[in-house]
Order: sequence, then C-alpha cells, then structure tokens
Amino acid sequence: MIEILQQHWLFLLVGDYPKGPLGGLAMTLLITITSMVLAFPCAVLVALCRTSGIRLFVWPSTAFVYLIRGTPLLMLVFWIFFAGPVILGFTLSAFATIVIAIVSFQTAYLSEVIRGGIEGLPKGQTEAARALGLGYFVTTWKVILPQALYNVIPGILNNLTAIFKESSLAYVISLHELTFAALQVMNFEMRRPFQVLVLLAAIYFCCCFALSQTASWLEVRVARKRERDSGLIQPNAQLAQA
Repeated sequence: MIEILQQHWLFLLVGDYPKGPLGGLAMTLLITITSMVLAFPCAVLVALCRTSGIRLFVWPSTAFVYLIRGTPLLMLVFWIFFAGPVILGFTLSAFATIVIAIVSFQTAYLSEVIRGGIEGLPKGQTEAARALGLGYFVTTWKVILPQALYNVIPGILNNLTAIFKESSLAYVISLHELTFAALQVMNFEMRRPFQVLVLLAAIYFCCCFALSQTASWLEVRVARKRERDSGLIQPNAQLAQA
C-alpha cells in the first residue's frame, strides 16, 4: 500500500493537473466546499420559510424537504444528469451535476438542523425583541439567527462531513474526484485492487475523522457556553469572589 501511495500520490491528490483537468482529492475538496457554501444559505432560507408560520412559505418548503429527504442521492444525481439537459436545453457538466445534486440534498437535511436551532431558542428572545419595537426581519437576522446558527455549528460541521463522503458518488458520472482516481489507479495496479481500496478508505477515514473531531470539539465549546449563559457554570471571577 505504501508503494502504491509513493507511485501515485500526486495523481490521487490532484489528478492530471497541471497537464490535464484537476482531479483526485483536490476535486473532492472543491466539490465539498462549493456544495457547502451554496447549501448553507439555501438551508437557512428553507428553515426560515418552515418557521415563518405563513402557509404560502411553509407548504412548499415542507414539500421540498420531504421530497428530497425521501429520494436517494444517487437517484437525484441520475435525474439531474439525464433530465437536466432535457429540461434546461443545454448539457450540464459533471461538476455542476454533482454540486446541484448535493446542494439540493443537503439543503433539505441542513435546513432541519437549522430549524431545530431556531425552534430550540426560548420564546422570550422573540418577545423581548418585539417589545423593543423590532420588526420580523430585524428580529430574525439580528436576534434569532445568530444564536440559532451558533448553537447548531456542530450539526453544520457534521453535514460538511456527509458532503465530503457524498462527493464520492461523482464517479458514476465520470467526474475525476478521489474515488474515480482510485479506480483508475486500480486499473494501473491490476494485481493489487485490495490495497488500493484500503488506501482509499484510509484517506476518507483520515479526512472524515478530522472533521468529526472538529465538530466534537465545537460541540463541547457550544455546550459550555450554553451552561455559562444559563448560569449553571459561574465565571472564574465569580468563583474567585466566592
């Protein structure tokens, strides 16, 4: 396995770049970051629609969430890849296809995480803002969302880990990401397919483990801040005075 890594590490890292298109782990990270950047504001918008109490917004957003969450991501990729050109009138690139599929999929899931953060806030927050004369939009953007998003940071990072793993489905539409690169290496190394798959699993594990540890660390930080804010943990200064 070490020999395979020594021979093909650059191909697994960036594909044929700079002599050819970018690929490998770099493409996987590009898919992950692009999908997360696009999915996050979409998820916030869907979560706000679902918690708005306005039927015109609640029903379509709820239908979207249930429809997407009830559809396998692989089927969504195929639908966009094959039906997209028919509907739009032009062909979508493999990169655009996988990004649109993941963004749609993660918008549905991440919006539920954000909705939970919004609904988990005490109602007194909204009531206090309204008592100060703040309107709905100011209350939402200045009072509710900052607290809700801070509380669900670990969940957002968990979704980032999920996106990183979901990007491996891009190989079915021949996008040169990490899994596709590993399969090509497997074709080069006809006698060692098991070692290549173990190496691929190790790369995914290391990346996902790092993201998971970051999420766990942030979850502890958020929990401690919640306890301090609720008065369950006294600040060090108060403890010193006691």
